[in-house]
Amino acid sequence: MRRDIVHEGSGQLKYEIREIVAIAKQLEQLGVPITWENIGDPVIKGEPVPAWIKEIIGELAAQDTTYGYVPTQGVVETREFLAQKVNERDGCKITPDDILFFNGLGDAVARIFGYLRREARVLGPSPAYSTHSSAEAAHSGYEHLTYELDPSNGWMPDLQDLENKVKYNDSIAGLLLINPDNPTGSVYSRELLEQMIDIARRHDIFVICDEIYSHIVYNGAKTTHLSEVIGDVPGIALRGISKEYPWPGGRCGWLEAYNQDKSPMFAQYINTIIHAKMLEVCSTSLPQYSIPRVIGDPRYPDHLERRAKMFEHRAIQAHEILSKVPGINVVKPQGAFYMSVTFDEGVLNDNQHLSVENTAAREYIESLVPSLEVDKRFVYYLLAAHGICVVPLTGFCCKRKGFRVTLLECDDEKRKWTWQTIAESIHTYLNSA
Repeated sequence: MRRDIVHEGSGQLKYEIREIVAIAKQLEQLGVPITWENIGDPVIKGEPVPAWIKEIIGELAAQDTTYGYVPTQGVVETREFLAQKVNERDGCKITPDDILFFNGLGDAVARIFGYLRREARVLGPSPAYSTHSSAEAAHSGYEHLTYELDPSNGWMPDLQDLENKVKYNDSIAGLLLINPDNPTGSVYSRELLEQMIDIARRHDIFVICDEIYSHIVYNGAKTTHLSEVIGDVPGIALRGISKEYPWPGGRCGWLEAYNQDKSPMFAQYINTIIHAKMLEVCSTSLPQYSIPRVIGDPRYPDHLERRAKMFEHRAIQAHEILSKVPGINVVKPQGAFYMSVTFDEGVLNDNQHLSVENTAAREYIESLVPSLEVDKRFVYYLLAAHGICVVPLTGFCCKRKGFRVTLLECDDEKRKWTWQTIAESIHTYLNSA
């Protein structure tokens, strides 16, 4: 073509969580049954949506109103309900006008980074959740800037690393955190969050906190929302229903903007995102109408507590099995429904392998592994040998070698088989060369 039409950041759009599906599908066609441990969809993994939530959504679906447009920022009654929830906490106060709905948080993330000035960078955690890291990198045209999460300290942020990067790189305009974290399952204490906010305050940057898993916490952890600690710093919290109801196919998430009145520039930025959404008219109606009725239902707290206990049990089970394997580090999750496993330094090499009985699958996977990162090499062999699809940690904008698994499998026997097979495979792999 006579003009280059490719965006400068096109090469940064990577999503290993779904990219590995193409490899798994090819192996499936070659006769390898796949156990999907790559994506955070509770429904696909067998978790039933409670009957009472289905009843509420069914009743709403029978109303003509839920088939029409809604205001660009979202259903007024729903935004009023959510603003009241925020205002009931001790901390920042908001109005319904500080809330904006999206078709899932993927839509929100694309807007948040897409309408930042290109030179304004957002510093995020490593390991990073791919949607955030890819969107931030794509908007700038450069690799995502990160601060370290430390597995030897429960995957907590390295605050010295974080502050140094903010202090000595004046292109950084924002700080991103995910709490509870994906992919590590860590939960930040109130004190830690206050320290991170203090860094933002002292260096005059805004904060984005992805809180999609804020009500999925266990193993003694407690949720502290960004609104409780943000003070007078401009901030954005990202929330949604995909993991809580769960209703991932509803594609319904929202942004809560804090302290627009404290910064005219931040207020203009949020207003730009609202106007961009206005061009789309609005987000999907039905899920928005459900929020006050479902979250406001007296059965909802028990629903959240039951699920937290369920994931706590699975986290303990996974940790007990995998933590006994030499050569890896396993931190017991406290939130969300993921666990990241890291390999000890130097235990992986390019000569290790697993035995793959399916000849076609072995030939296919061995045609791919020579050019791969060493943790991705293990992941591919695990996929070919046993059909277990996990995600390499280097796919999360991370230099540490490891992989992420989910805690979503509802079949007790299959879940136990998955953990034990991964554990045995690691032992075999590390001793194969």
